[in-house]
Amino acid sequence: MKLFVCQSCGNVLYFENRACERCGHRVAFLPERETMSALEPDGEGWATLADKGRGRMLCRNAEYDSCNWLTDADDSTGYCRACRHNGIVPDLSDPAQLAGWRELEVAKHRLFYSLIRWKLPLRTRQEDAEHGLIFNFLADDPNSGQKILTGHDNGLITIALTETDAIERERRRLEMGEPYRTLLGHFRHEVGHYFWDVLVRDGGKLDDCRAVFGDDSLDYGQALQRHYAEGAPADWQQNYVSAYATTHPWEDFAETWAHYLHIVDTLEMASEFGMEVRPKVDRDGELTARIRFNPYEARDVEALVNAWLPFTFAMNSVNRAMGMRDLYPFILSPAVVAKLGFIHGLVRDVAKGTPKDASKAASTDLPKPGKP
Repeated sequence: MKLFVCQSCGNVLYFENRACERCGHRVAFLPERETMSALEPDGEGWATLADKGRGRMLCRNAEYDSCNWLTDADDSTGYCRACRHNGIVPDLSDPAQLAGWRELEVAKHRLFYSLIRWKLPLRTRQEDAEHGLIFNFLADDPNSGQKILTGHDNGLITIALTETDAIERERRRLEMGEPYRTLLGHFRHEVGHYFWDVLVRDGGKLDDCRAVFGDDSLDYGQALQRHYAEGAPADWQQNYVSAYATTHPWEDFAETWAHYLHIVDTLEMASEFGMEVRPKVDRDGELTARIRFNPYEARDVEALVNAWLPFTFAMNSVNRAMGMRDLYPFILSPAVVAKLGFIHGLVRDVAKGTPKDASKAASTDLPKPGKP
């Protein structure tokens, strides 16, 4: 994530800001310029100080204080690039569900920041009725007792509103033995399944992916049952980024995809702050890192990992000094780094314009995974 500034007064802004805390200007995210812009009234719309644009409109979801993005200049839907992928949203007349939806939108917009930065193919259900990316945010039904599970099915990503309850999310984290469980992590994981469809299956990379992640034709349902009955292998950290990644190659890909997004976006934030790791006791420089590059444009995965490992060791140590859990409680073995490298190659191919158009590629009838 970048650091943003108010063009009116130079104050530093958070990505989620609706107004500048110093000068009071309305601010909003300008997707095509990947920046926050201070706004001034312009008739029925807004003038953007970032690019001196005129007549821009806020996303319709700004009405619910759930979005601070501007729509595209030629947009006819009234929704921004992130919100036009919404399908079902919770009952907004219910204050608790509205508050939960706002939390989901914060995580979803951070996800789309990354997807837009990489220029990854993003088609809505209006553009591709069968395979377009769409999000349903669903609440449990108290009358029937039906529990919503977070998961992915052919471009449809369902996020359980229950995940916005911090106590319930922590209970599930402990129950499932997870080192962390976040809303942003859910979004990044589930969209990994979507991009497996788009970039691997429909992008002509299936054999290459199987060589790295294993044979995805293995029965997914049986693999899931086996995982919850037996757990992960004792030596799973040698080959997988998380215990859940051992379930099936689809889950391994999605978990690795999520971690790749974690690493790149966090390193960009560290770079924006000019962070440098140089421990006084590190005579050999093994824990030294200067984050002076744009992670979204890194040429190879080694540059990312070489900066990430010292940075997370430092941040984990700082967190422990505060009595908190590690920021990044994972091990990146050589096998995991190789998998991250495969993801990096997929994303870089998109940036160079080499993958097939996902909207034109033929799809297959493989069953679709999700994450309980």
